Amino acid sequence: MSKLVRDLIPDVIPHDRTHLYRFKEVSEDEYGRLLKQKLVEEVHEFLEAENVEELADIYEVIDALIKLKQFDKEQILQVQQKKRKKRGGFEKRLLMENVLPCTV
Repeated sequence: MSKLVRDLIPDVIPHDRTHLYRFKEVSEDEYGRLLKQKLVEEVHEFLEAENVEELADIYEVIDALIKLKQFDKEQILQVQQKKRKKRGGFEKRLLMENVLPCTV
């Protein structure tokens, strides 16, 4: 099984087990694909554990995606605020249910 790991993982693996793994740098395209895969993995882990460590892992992957895509963090926050102002956030905990079949 191959998966994207944090930069210091090769240094953390016990010396007697290093022969079980090989690490290589991937291309930018593959890195983007692997980051998206990692994001899904971390979200699943958060859904299972619901703890701050897993949420921090999600943030780490998002930060890496921001750098890879050369997005501006301030611009992301501005877009978030604009959308929140226009459509709101999730503070009211609203659930939309379909009551009648839609014919339109």
